[in-house]
Amino acid sequence: MLNERIKQLRTERNLTQVGLAKGLSVSKQAVSNWENDNIQPSIDMLVKIADYFSVSTDYLLGRDNRRYLEVTGLTESKISHLQQIIDDMLS
Repeated sequence: MLNERIKQLRTERNLTQVGLAKGLSVSKQAVSNWENDNIQPSIDMLVKIADYFSVSTDYLLGRDNRRYLEVTGLTESKISHLQQIIDDMLS
């Protein structure tokens, strides 16, 4: 599940393996190995990946399917506007 989630999050953001590798300060080979389920990232790297994509480690591990939006730095007005858009989409 972890390999699929990493690839899904990477492709959703139109990132190449090289782009993700640069963002995480690892080699392209490391990203390729994670996505091909050849090796697992360390616990520290798992946390770094979760932070990079603004998801929980439980999401990465397939234990939770909830996704969150990072709104730090947005005004209350902008957050409210985003919530209205989300509510409209869920209706």
